[in-house]
Amino acid sequence: MTATLPYPTLAADSDFAPLSRVWMYLADRNLSDAEVAAVNAHLTHFCRQWTAHNMALKARGEVFAHRLLLLMVDETLAGASGCSIDKSVHFLEAIGHELRVDWFDRMQFAWLDKNGDIAFGTKSVFEDKVHTGHITPETPMMNTLANTREALQTQFWVAFQGSWQKKLV
Repeated sequence: MTATLPYPTLAADSDFAPLSRVWMYLADRNLSDAEVAAVNAHLTHFCRQWTAHNMALKARGEVFAHRLLLLMVDETLAGASGCSIDKSVHFLEAIGHELRVDWFDRMQFAWLDKNGDIAFGTKSVFEDKVHTGHITPETPMMNTLANTREALQTQFWVAFQGSWQKKLV
């Protein structure tokens, strides 16, 4: 993959260790600019007060491409526990309810189309794009399984032929 592909800003955040833990959630629809701004403000507030066993977590979050929500925790200082991860899930459920967005539909996909734009779709849309040749073996697929800051930098975009999504078609 080339260096000109779009990446979340969290991937370049050198204040966080390379193995900082990352969670990614694709929304079931695009967010408006106002919704992105509101979610980013909520993320900033949530990350500032997010704790694990009464220890503050070094955390950041962002919405990328009006659809992908990322959370990152630098576990070199304090690790995310089961309870703190539950807090993040409840936070996302609340924001999803407020905006009528589903962050937990794992059958949402993202790829770069032939114009270099990020395209999103459900499993059926994705399968149709594969079968009609709009997604080729070289098409960059968003790897929502990248779970560290380092993986965001090196494996955020993966060619369809080597992606986990290929196994679904």
